[in-house]
Amino acid sequence: MRVLTIPAVIVAFSFAVIWAALQLELSPPMIVGDSMQPRAFPIFLMLINLVLVGFLAVQYLKTPPAENPRVGIPAWGTIGLFVIFYPLTVYLDMMIAIAVVMFVMCLLWGERRIHVAGAVALATPITIFFLFDQVLRVRFPRGLLTNWYYG
Repeated sequence: MRVLTIPAVIVAFSFAVIWAALQLELSPPMIVGDSMQPRAFPIFLMLINLVLVGFLAVQYLKTPPAENPRVGIPAWGTIGLFVIFYPLTVYLDMMIAIAVVMFVMCLLWGERRIHVAGAVALATPITIFFLFDQVLRVRFPRGLLTNWYYG
């Protein structure tokens, strides 16, 4: 069935990631302490992915998707923004890159209220940064803002 091609690709990708994660050696208790092994997180994410792709396959079988219209300017603009995201991340800062790309993407996809696009573009990287920094204890690569924050 042609409809199940995308779920099949996602399943194959998920199993490939799980296989790659299982190839990682276990970290000694001295390094990880009471926390998870490095390979546990990607396996956990791919298991969630497999559950979600099961729901997607059932949905596709119940109601096959309609034929999509041709890709328009917002889609191509989004691809262009992802290309721009990399140099912004490398040469400025990841948080600045997220904010700029999200602001332009909001406008590209039809948001007319500048203040809403600005609020989304500011709230998202701030939330991501503090979630990873304070809750998950993951440090971001150095950049303009992260150098200032980390000292």
